[in-house]
Amino acid sequence: MSNLKHWIWLSLRKGLAGQNAVRVLEHFGTPELVHAADEEAYRMVGGLPETAIRSLMNKSFDLADEVLGDCERYGIQLLTRQDSMYPERLKAIAQPPMVLYWKGRQFAFDHEAAIGIVGSRKATPYGVQAAAKLSADLTRKGALVVTGMAQGIDVSAVRGALKVGGPVVSVLAGGIDRIYPRYHKEVYEDVAAVGALISEYPPGTEHRGEHFPIRNRIISGLSLGVIAVESARASGTLLTVNHAIEQDREVFAVPGPIDAPQSEGTNRLIQEGCAKLIMEADDVLCEFVDRFPGKLRLGRSASLSPEAEAQRLEGAAAVPGQKERSREKPPQEERGDMVYLRWADCKETLTDDQRTVLLALDGSAVQADDLVERTQLPARRVLSALTVLQIHGYVAEESGKRFRAAVKLKME
Repeated sequence: MSNLKHWIWLSLRKGLAGQNAVRVLEHFGTPELVHAADEEAYRMVGGLPETAIRSLMNKSFDLADEVLGDCERYGIQLLTRQDSMYPERLKAIAQPPMVLYWKGRQFAFDHEAAIGIVGSRKATPYGVQAAAKLSADLTRKGALVVTGMAQGIDVSAVRGALKVGGPVVSVLAGGIDRIYPRYHKEVYEDVAAVGALISEYPPGTEHRGEHFPIRNRIISGLSLGVIAVESARASGTLLTVNHAIEQDREVFAVPGPIDAPQSEGTNRLIQEGCAKLIMEADDVLCEFVDRFPGKLRLGRSASLSPEAEAQRLEGAAAVPGQKERSREKPPQEERGDMVYLRWADCKETLTDDQRTVLLALDGSAVQADDLVERTQLPARRVLSALTVLQIHGYVAEESGKRFRAAVKLKME
């Protein structure tokens, strides 16, 4: 068995991402042999960029030691490609991660009916509702939802699974200790408590734009099939679909209005025969129920009543593990003409919705619809939160039904 430190060392080499990493590991066999090799041996691999060769010549374990220390500090587990818990599904894709960083439950993915849900960050209310409903129903019927943590479809799918008390897996495009977007902190905590946060990036890695397309191969790689909920014609969602097709996964798509830009990509997937049109969870699970007869449940009998489902999806039922906040007004602090509000006090005295809306007000005056898009909360809950925040004096309404923050948050 290879040493964990050698796996981390190899995974941190610059210029050695993607297929180059696969070729190096296949050529030498183990991370220890890669570490022990010299420059001449690296050049025999052929095609390696100079940055990769120079990085491989750095034999120091200092960075690996830092990563191990950070993992211990943040309660993050590690899996390498040699570990028995490393999913065979993921190992079989073209470029499997050498190391997975993991916080929360460990799932035996090869025995899970895992379904990926992906879609636009700029989701419409229709897409948000569709993602939440599908995720809730899939979870309730025995599937394991795998998604990201971006605003829009990702976090709507996460919340849908959490609302019905089930686990969910979020694959991140940065270190598990780096919360992105920052107002998803409690969602991170809820997922880690009942499901899992997974990343191929070590602690301390920021969520960068170029990481998201790379991350998407893991979402599809862990899943039996992928659902595209909303997507523009050219988007990261379609990149995930391409990964799924290359990995021989099933692809599903939610149809949308024919004139909606955010449904153009999903509608074309259906039109071109690349995806199966679905309208409910059973349209997905019927493809896998024979493989998981004791795990998956189809039919209305496995669902909540429409009234109870609507209540949960609208947030009337609390997410497990969340405590009820006091409704008292937090103390404020004045400095000149500006009123400051300590975020630590808000965390104890405002509701989740009120804090989410307050964070989403970035200084400019916006309409309630803009806040619905930013927060991915139902309009009714956004309006309710705005009303309470106005009563407290934290939000002011301007002409044209536009709202702005009347306080400045003090985060430290």
